[in-house]
Amino acid sequence: MSADTHHGKQHATQRGQGMTEYIIIVAMIAVAAIAVYQYFGQTVRNQTAAIAQELSGKDGTAAKTAAQTAADKARTVGDQKHTLDTYVNQVGK
Repeated sequence: MSADTHHGKQHATQRGQGMTEYIIIVAMIAVAAIAVYQYFGQTVRNQTAAIAQELSGKDGTAAKTAAQTAADKARTVGDQKHTLDTYVNQVGK
């Protein structure tokens, strides 16, 4: 095997390893984003609804109150201790 052939295989291996690392990082970011959305998604939707109502000249108080309630619920859930059992619906079994 010539030095050029060996260098080409090594470059392809490093390139594949870099792509794999990139995919793992992207997957971790996606999982984190899903978790954040699970906790704060309702809050964001309610705040967006309140903004849209206010911009259209309507009263957005109800949507603001709903956003605060959702934020309080997310805070409560976020303060609870979670284990692997929490995520596989085995709590209390």
